[in-house]
Amino acid sequence: MDKALEVDELQAEMSEPIIPTRDVRIYDWRWNQSPVSITYEVVGEGLPILLLPALSTISTREEMRPLAEKLSAKNQVYFLDWVGFGESDRPNVKYEPKMFRMLLRSFVEETFNAPIVVMAAGHAAGYVMDLVTDDPKPWSWVVLFAPTWRGPLPSMMGDTKRKFYNVIHELVRSPILGRFLYALNTTRFFLKFMMKRHVYANETNITREKIRSKWQVTKGKRKRLASAAFVTGALDPVKSSEGWLSYFQPIRVPVLMVIGEQMPPKSRGEDEVVAHFSGVQVVRTPGSLSLHEEYPDEVFAEIAPFLEKYLSKKPENHKPKNLDY
Repeated sequence: MDKALEVDELQAEMSEPIIPTRDVRIYDWRWNQSPVSITYEVVGEGLPILLLPALSTISTREEMRPLAEKLSAKNQVYFLDWVGFGESDRPNVKYEPKMFRMLLRSFVEETFNAPIVVMAAGHAAGYVMDLVTDDPKPWSWVVLFAPTWRGPLPSMMGDTKRKFYNVIHELVRSPILGRFLYALNTTRFFLKFMMKRHVYANETNITREKIRSKWQVTKGKRKRLASAAFVTGALDPVKSSEGWLSYFQPIRVPVLMVIGEQMPPKSRGEDEVVAHFSGVQVVRTPGSLSLHEEYPDEVFAEIAPFLEKYLSKKPENHKPKNLDY
């Protein structure tokens, strides 16, 4: 009887999924002559793929983990926390598009020695597309998940009130009033409302545990600074629909765009224009702005054939650069 129990226990242990060890690293960057630590992870082996999370108040590299683990079966996957977000440093500086472009450019140049596959969500799409004209080119293939270019306030209230948004941005940056305003906009009630409205497509996926984990993301010293910049449009990579479309006319690198069937109408409309008036390849999946996090199985199923076909071509001579971790 005891032997039978031991066998059952052993079989149960063998059937449990193996959780890969987390290889968390620090990229030492500098901005305005000051050191900034950027946290990122590496999982798997093979040709490198870089995953870039969105820039929202509740976004970190964790939203990329389900997809990263699927891609890591055949590739070496890198995924990071943007400066001001997640576990990366949050310096008390002005957060602006130039800062994020420079971080991305520096990270890629110092980590890889050949063009790589990059997959980006939300606002990260614009920063990826900003770099396509760099020489040497950083990207060999680009995948964009529910890409956006306009922050929440400009999306809701229009693009003609940028001065007003700048005032709000500065108020949230202020030491006392800013903390109060940020606290009001990061209550669990408000986060749930925001997630239901435009982040998740299926309300049943917004569990109490999910809300708690997203609420925890908003806590920490100076967390409000980059978040306020994003919400008020200060991190918008372009300032008009024409600017957004110009990223894709002409196409300088192969691009696959994943459009969520439940994306907010304005954001989806911008992506559909790109889909119809440029040479990007398009797939559609269930989901809203966080489709890569909410529906990783469906997203992976759509992008895997494209990735397999692309990587089946003769790969470039690629080895990660030697870094001190």
